[in-house]
Amino acid sequence: MITSVDNARVREVLRLRKGRERRHSGLFVAEGPREVERARAAGLRVHATYFAPSLLAWDEGEEVDERVLRKMSYRAEPEGLVAVVEIPQHTLPPDSTLLLVAVGIEKPGNLGAMARTADAAGADALLLGDARSDPWNPNAIRASTGAVFTLPIVDVTADDVSRLPHRKVAATLGAPHRHTTPDYTSPTAFLVGTEDTGLDDTWRAAADTHVEIPMNGATADSLNASAAAAVLLYEAVRQRAARPD
Repeated sequence: MITSVDNARVREVLRLRKGRERRHSGLFVAEGPREVERARAAGLRVHATYFAPSLLAWDEGEEVDERVLRKMSYRAEPEGLVAVVEIPQHTLPPDSTLLLVAVGIEKPGNLGAMARTADAAGADALLLGDARSDPWNPNAIRASTGAVFTLPIVDVTADDVSRLPHRKVAATLGAPHRHTTPDYTSPTAFLVGTEDTGLDDTWRAAADTHVEIPMNGATADSLNASAAAAVLLYEAVRQRAARPD
């Protein structure tokens, strides 16, 4: 049993709280039984597992003292289990027909929620442009409810997106079309930026069509990025369900 918070393996887990360490090592931390089980079910390679018997009974891994587990845990109230997992490497799936491009997303919770929504809507992949947070942040993983383990997530540039054969649809304020106007039954990629600044000129230029989601309230001037993504993705789902076979 590991009883010291200064143990090298404990320090490894703590280092993986930083995005640059995750990128450098190709590893992330899954925390809690649900996340670890879903990472396993997705076929991800688990490098190490640590659990505190006083908090949780687990079938494999190394036992650690409860005080050590609390040190390793990102959450204030840990469930007693953390695992070091290899980040999956994905490429854009061939013949994809529905993509979400998330540009400049800063908040990990937003990014995780976008992955969760994309997965639920049946999107083929989540593409990340100008990423300011990564999907392996503990808050992103938790907000995604494990969708980041199975949904292909690929870093892209505006040029990469421009070259996609899909119809590129950007969500922008003041766009000439409502989001329900274009036809999304053919291969489509939705571009969504941050709620405070939206998409910059480079990313706007990568789009074929610009649409606006109507805002009818007196106070809100923009939708949360994950909410905007949900509105667009499910409009595509609606149109495709209504399309004659």
